[in-house]
Amino acid sequence: MKISNNIIGCIIGMLIISCQKQETSITNPEDYTVYLTEKNNQIVEESKGRLQFWNSRIKEDSLQITALGPAAAAYTELFQATGDIDYLKLAEKALTKSAEIAVIGKSGHLLALAHNYISQHRFIEAKEAAQGAYLSKTDSKATEMVLFDISMELGEYENAAKYLERIANQSDYDFLIRLAKWNDYKGNLDATIRNMEKALKIAESSKNQGLQLWSYTNLADYYGHAGRIRESYDHYLKALAIDPSNAYAKKGIAWIVYSYEHKPEEALRILDVLTRSHQSPDYFLLKAEIAEFQKEDITKRVHLKRYEHAVKDKQYGSMYNTHTALLLAEEYQAFEQALEIAEEEIRNRPTPQSYDLKAYILNLKGDHKEALSIAENYIVHKTFEPLASFHIAQIYKANNLSKKASSIIEELIGSSYELGPVISQKIINL
Repeated sequence: MKISNNIIGCIIGMLIISCQKQETSITNPEDYTVYLTEKNNQIVEESKGRLQFWNSRIKEDSLQITALGPAAAAYTELFQATGDIDYLKLAEKALTKSAEIAVIGKSGHLLALAHNYISQHRFIEAKEAAQGAYLSKTDSKATEMVLFDISMELGEYENAAKYLERIANQSDYDFLIRLAKWNDYKGNLDATIRNMEKALKIAESSKNQGLQLWSYTNLADYYGHAGRIRESYDHYLKALAIDPSNAYAKKGIAWIVYSYEHKPEEALRILDVLTRSHQSPDYFLLKAEIAEFQKEDITKRVHLKRYEHAVKDKQYGSMYNTHTALLLAEEYQAFEQALEIAEEEIRNRPTPQSYDLKAYILNLKGDHKEALSIAENYIVHKTFEPLASFHIAQIYKANNLSKKASSIIEELIGSSYELGPVISQKIINL
């Protein structure tokens, strides 16, 4: 049996390596280098102009409700364009005030505040704000859409299904993107992509660039999950054609270059330019992962320290809890501290992913039986995320359930691009 398992392991390893070593080059620097400039960001400049206009109409002691909403929208645009957490917090401040003083259109201000809380991973507060909007009964559809989003984040899937049913309309963009998200949660990637493609057609026919941009980047992600890398790349480029400063699309291309083509230097070139204009602590984690792939341990440590320094800003709240818990457990073996964060995540959003975080840390700590119990009760068959599946395989292996682990490892072969070269190597060694 031992020989058989070793042979199976070797075969799986060779399959993963063959999946990783793609001969076809998808990307071409000539396609995207034009977007890697440090010219003034048009979206930032326009948002700052609007912000200056509306702020000039807001006095410290005034109730300028008509100015607060647009000012909050400009702050939100600036956060999305720059990643600067200060802008997101300023948007929250303006939205909190507008929601408090609004008499007409109060539900709209509450829903905008709920969106802001979602961005901050303050999902319970987002739910309270959305429920407040729901009580006004002025725009039930808009409220039900936001409540669907929040229910998915909180792991309240039965509620999410009810809200989705209420807004069902196969010709409605907002319904289709949520139906795509629902199918992704259910593990039906084909249906996810099919519904996002329908939504994209609506966005393109409407000539709404905001909807097109969101559709291109999200569809690019889903194509990547499906192994349709060229289509993923093409859609990131389409997003950049609309918004040359779009950080999400640039990061997506960097991931293709790194994970699919195994060109870490080129991926870092993209990320280096990106991080000069867009702030996000998780960029340092990606750079650290690439350094690990390059076997540059000192460089990896430098990027991890930069991440730690960035997330010390208390304004981030719990936005990077999962990343920080993984860092503490994997790099420093600070298991108790990591578990405290995992428990906080479960309180804030009891999803399979939050339970996966706790189970994984417990397994690393050596509490294999407890990790197995959590996995079987809260994770197995409840999420189809490849990273969670990898953690389950590790937990099975630690509990001498090799057959169960082997079946998952075989399934993970097709997720090598999504998981990245570092984890793919760990799968080989499992």
